[in-house]
Amino acid sequence: MRLANELLNWLLWTSVAVASLSAGTAHAGSNLVTKPSKYSVQESVDRIEKAVTAKGMKVFVRIDHSGEAKQVGLDMKPTVLLIFGNPKGGTALMVARPTAAIDLPMKALAWEDQEGKVWLTYNAPELLQERHGLPAELTERLEPVSKLLEKAVE
Repeated sequence: MRLANELLNWLLWTSVAVASLSAGTAHAGSNLVTKPSKYSVQESVDRIEKAVTAKGMKVFVRIDHSGEAKQVGLDMKPTVLLIFGNPKGGTALMVARPTAAIDLPMKALAWEDQEGKVWLTYNAPELLQERHGLPAELTERLEPVSKLLEKAVE
């Protein structure tokens, strides 16, 4: 029953997110950024992984949500989460505000909507500033990562 409720919640969220997409960009509040990808979900995540590792960041894990769903007999459009970061940079944020660790390392979600369009979703750096009260000079260091993610799927 819990899994059915989670799936229903995800489907409701997805339909709201897809309905809110306009001009290729969606923002839930001011912290969730969604951009279109020219590539499949797998290709998008591969390209993001290559881009972040080329900049010296570490990929901690790749979670294939749709693959996991399939293993328990459920259907889900391709959805893959990449968790990555740089301990040298992220540690300073977590030392300044330990609660920032709930939102770090960084995440990039590639997902396919009901029409077959692929999207990249990630948290804007301002999330850490607004949610955890981090100084702007610390969160601004993450801005290049946003551009790197978007460039990987253009």
